[in-house]
Amino acid sequence: AMNRVQLLGRVGQDPIMRQVDGKNPVTIFSLATNEMWRTGESESTQGALLFLCTIGDISQKTTWHRISVFRPGLRDVTYQYVRKGSRIFVEGKLDYGEYTDKNNVRRQATTIIA
Repeated sequence: AMNRVQLLGRVGQDPIMRQVDGKNPVTIFSLATNEMWRTGESESTQGALLFLCTIGDISQKTTWHRISVFRPGLRDVTYQYVRKGSRIFVEGKLDYGEYTDKNNVRRQATTIIA
């Protein structure tokens, strides 16, 4: 089995370090990745040549990822040197979890463990 994620994007906010209930600290930040494509692409044929005609606008989708860093050396370096707007590469694994928010509502969260 394999659980591996690779992301290249921009940091959404300065990392924060948290420690909960005497557990090891964790550094957390968000990462934005962008996907771009042209809308309305069509193909046309003229003689024996095939041309790709681009019609339409460029569309973009931004996806936000929650990144958690637990490993002590990497956690501390991330907290010290990564800043909002930095372009970074993150490699890790997907983790699915649940938590209860401040309004006592149960929520699901997907996190990348770097």
